[in-house]
Amino acid sequence: MKILILSLTTIFLITLSACERQTPEREFMPDMYESTSLKAQKEDPYSKDGAAARIPPEGTIPRGFSPYHYTTADTDKAGRELKNPIMKTKMNVERGQKVFNTYCIVCHGPKGNGEGFVVPPFPRPPSLLTDKIMKWPDGSIFNVITTGQNNMPSYRTQIKAEDRWAVIGYVRALQRAAHPTAEDTKELESEAVK
Repeated sequence: MKILILSLTTIFLITLSACERQTPEREFMPDMYESTSLKAQKEDPYSKDGAAARIPPEGTIPRGFSPYHYTTADTDKAGRELKNPIMKTKMNVERGQKVFNTYCIVCHGPKGNGEGFVVPPFPRPPSLLTDKIMKWPDGSIFNVITTGQNNMPSYRTQIKAEDRWAVIGYVRALQRAAHPTAEDTKELESEAVK
C-alpha cells in the first residue's frame, strides 16, 4: 500500500512540474511567429517588382465575387439579357429605398427627378421619371448602376448586386407614383371610398 501511495505521489509531482507556464527557450518556427509585415503601398526589397502588394495569380477570383461581363457600352445588351431576380415585395422596395436614400438621392433627388442636393454646383443628372428611362428594361438600369454612365460613377463596389436590383424596384415605384395609370387611380379612388 505504501508503494502505491508513493508511486501515485511521485506521478502527481511529476505532472505538476510539467504544468509550468514559461515561454520555451527555442521557438520551432520563429519566422512564422514573428513575421515581417509590410504596408500595401510600401516597397518590399525581397519582391521582384519592389511592391509589397502582391498581384494575384492569373485566373483567381476573390471569394463572393461574381464576374460581370458587361461594359458601359453594353447597356442595351444588358437590358435584353439581364432580368431582375428580386421579387417586387414591400420589403424589397423598402430595402431599395434605403439604398437609394444612401447613394442615389444626393444627385437624383428624393423623387428621382434629378433635383439632388449637389445639383447647383454639379451638372444635373437625368431624371429617372422620363419616358426614356421608364422604357428601359431593368437590366439596362442595373448596368448603368454597375458600370456608371457619363458623370455617374460605377457603384459596383459600394452596392451589392441584390441591393442594386432592389434600387431598381424602388425606382420603378417612384416612376409609377409620378405617372399613375388608370388602374392606379381606380385603386386610389376605391381606397378613398372605404
